[in-house]
Amino acid sequence: MTTEHFKNIVKTLPLEPGIYKYFDEHNELIYVGKAKNIKKRVSSYFIKTLNSYKTVELVRRIDRIEFSIVDTEQDAFLLENALIKEYQPRYNILLKDDKSYPFIIIKKEPFPRVFFSRKKLHDGSEHLGPYTSVARIKELLEFIKLTIPLRNCTLNLTDKNIEKKKFKVCLEYHLGNCKGPCEGFQSKEDYASEIDQLKNILKGNLSEVIAHFKKEIKLKIKELNFEEADLFKKKIGFLENYQAKSVIVSTKLGDVDVFSILLSEESGYVNYLMTRNGTIVQTHTIKYETNLNETSEEILRFSIAQIRNKFNSTAHEIIVPFKIDYPDTHVIVTVPKAGHKKKLLELSVKNANYFIKEKSLNEKLHSGAGSITKNQVLIEIQKQLQLPVIPMHIECFDNSNFQGSYPVSAMVSFKNGEPHKADYRLFDIKTVTGINDFASMKEAVYRRYKRLIKEDGPFPQLIIIDGGKGQLNAALEALDELNVIGKATIVGLAKNMEEVFFPGDKDARHLDFNSNALKLIRSIRDEVHRFVIQFHRNKRSKGTFKNELENIHGIGKIIAKDLLSKFRSVNKIKKATLKELEEVIGKTKAKLVFTYFQSQ
Repeated sequence: MTTEHFKNIVKTLPLEPGIYKYFDEHNELIYVGKAKNIKKRVSSYFIKTLNSYKTVELVRRIDRIEFSIVDTEQDAFLLENALIKEYQPRYNILLKDDKSYPFIIIKKEPFPRVFFSRKKLHDGSEHLGPYTSVARIKELLEFIKLTIPLRNCTLNLTDKNIEKKKFKVCLEYHLGNCKGPCEGFQSKEDYASEIDQLKNILKGNLSEVIAHFKKEIKLKIKELNFEEADLFKKKIGFLENYQAKSVIVSTKLGDVDVFSILLSEESGYVNYLMTRNGTIVQTHTIKYETNLNETSEEILRFSIAQIRNKFNSTAHEIIVPFKIDYPDTHVIVTVPKAGHKKKLLELSVKNANYFIKEKSLNEKLHSGAGSITKNQVLIEIQKQLQLPVIPMHIECFDNSNFQGSYPVSAMVSFKNGEPHKADYRLFDIKTVTGINDFASMKEAVYRRYKRLIKEDGPFPQLIIIDGGKGQLNAALEALDELNVIGKATIVGLAKNMEEVFFPGDKDARHLDFNSNALKLIRSIRDEVHRFVIQFHRNKRSKGTFKNELENIHGIGKIIAKDLLSKFRSVNKIKKATLKELEEVIGKTKAKLVFTYFQSQ
């Protein structure tokens, strides 16, 4: 843009707060900025001597200027953030974090289900989060299942359906995981109370849940229902144990957001600690690319608005390492000098440093020199597990079944710290009926290493059994029967993933939570879990199809498929008349199907 051209434009610029937009000759938006005074701010780009090469390049490319007037500087700040997020102009700070994070959803329906999803539902359902870790969500939901009985079925629990006695309680009711609203055993008011307790847990208000359970204990004792009183006592134990594992700073601290920043030459790293009721409930680090030599204050201020919006934060206080001019007057900005708030800030810096270190390690792992780094991780596993040799070859086993049906097992193999899919194995369990994870594990391990002995294949240095002592002992029995105990180290991986059981150990050994060794073991466990679940789903879908229709003598896959295409479910096929069946598959086949289901 020429000086003469600018002089013509500057006359039209207002002296009001707002945002300005720079476009290049191709009409592409290349920069968005905010200002207390639009005219003064835009003029500074053309009047002042520019020392930054990047800013000179920006000004050289400007072909057109647009502006929007707003009422306050705060409005300008929020509008600037929204436009940068939507258009990502090349000269603005760019957020390097395009992941979609999952939510915990409380479904809008009678007796709402609770589950997690990466997609927002636009049906009035309540969304809690988002959460940066799927593992964290699963841990929360598993913990909630232990303390709060909620339904997980998809039944349409309208008042009308419940009154008509359309449904029967399932196994979850008998296991104590659900109070049976489907048969009217639980009122909507009681279920709503359970949902309130769930929300308290997710928001870190564990003391309120514990107080609620203590009231329930007194009530049950008064009713002489000592068994249920003991159950609530156990739930309080779960909560207190969970609370002890959480990072609690101070229960008097309330809800605060903590932000720290670390800068490199081209990037900024901003860490966010979400603290609710004095407990850190989330931590997340985001990388930003800086394009116009923005100051630490500018990057941090921009980041805070973006992150708080992303995580739906309504905390009225933010803790930062230095003073910033944050325009939202409803938010208190604190730069702590000592005490709990200072400790929180130091913890935030520690998390940011760890993120940078981990990112650097991952880049090394995927670079040409990656094998050396992976070898270091394997050496770390050797040290933490006190193995006699470096575990260059690791195999891991896991089971899956559906209420005792379709039991399967799987094994994955990692060599030099990488998946070796040619050695992956699936086991269709043949000797086990019903739910028996121990026997299933024994069969899988026995079959794997019996075949390996027969083929004279190399044994792994480390065998991981996904499960506790029971599965580990079952695997040991298989190795003992094959007379190969001592040929490889075998360990059981406990549910909470930081504990490993060795044969004969009374107590588990804890692995360093932040270690690269644990990360690799986690990735191996996740891979076997994914592999076995995928196999189990395939088997279950095929098994359901085959057992229901193909078990009828004379009915094959094509006829079964035609029936399901027409009637949509096996249940409707059972209820169909002979004439309705004949119209689809002919008289002969129809008679076979009709007779089979009538005999049942």
